[in-house]
Parts: sequence; C-alpha cells; structure tokens
Amino acid sequence: MKNVKITVMKTACYKDLMEKYENPLPHPCDMREGQTFTAYGGVKPDGFCDSAWESILPFVETLSQGGGNFYDGWMKNEKSAMISCNDGFRPVSFLLEAEDK
Repeated sequence: MKNVKITVMKTACYKDLMEKYENPLPHPCDMREGQTFTAYGGVKPDGFCDSAWESILPFVETLSQGGGNFYDGWMKNEKSAMISCNDGFRPVSFLLEAEDK
C-alpha cells in the first residue's frame, strides 16, 4: 500500500454561524495551514481529527491502494484529491497525495 500525504491547505471559521447555532466546544479544531500528516498504509495519523478523518477516509483508502483519477479527471494530478472536512462552522481543506515508495 502507498502512503498518503495529507496537507492542511485552508482553514475557515464562520463565527456568525457559530454564535447563532453552535454550543461552545471545549476543544475546537486546531488544524493549521501548512500542517502535514502521513497516513501510512491507509491508517489514521496520530493526532488527526476523527471527524475530518471520516470525511477523507474513502479518498485516502483509494489513493493508498494505487487508485485515483476521481470523478474522471477532476484533479490535475490524478493521484491526489482536495477534500474538506464536514465541519460547517470551521471547515478545513486537505490536499491528499499518494506518495511513491
């Protein structure tokens, strides 16, 4: 299986939505732009957000098994994907890239 590099590309924070709809969280997202993780053999990296992992897992699994070319040419690099987590208050965009061994 291939390793998959996960790079935090963008983070957003919608305070207006948080104030209106969200209950305060003791530990909100702490991802930082430029932060990188590696999924070795499709396994969730230590310290990686559980919720974000659920969002990217199908793409990590496909890339780690040598697949790619999602949605018939969506990405310029067919062995990559740009996926956002499912947090509507503070979404994070991740670049996933299969690494050559």
